[in-house]
Amino acid sequence: MKYTIVVYIIWNVVAFAVMGIDKYKAQNNKWRISEATLLSIAFLMGGVGSMIGSQFFRHKTKKTKFKILLPISVLCNAVILFLVTGGKSMNL
Repeated sequence: MKYTIVVYIIWNVVAFAVMGIDKYKAQNNKWRISEATLLSIAFLMGGVGSMIGSQFFRHKTKKTKFKILLPISVLCNAVILFLVTGGKSMNL
């Protein structure tokens, strides 16, 4: 279970960074990361990092799709994490 939490934290740091990278690319007219990829990262256990990254970088905050789906991804991630850990305390 300890490794599950560590991997979860690392993946959310990656999700946060991906939001920042896409914001940078948007500002510099570079090839962008697709919305499908950004949302996939969020739903594949990166919801918290994606949501924090979105707010921190002010990226995709006005898009209705992201306003609705990022909080849902966080909720789904929480349910999955609860099921994977068996609802046990997460003592690191």
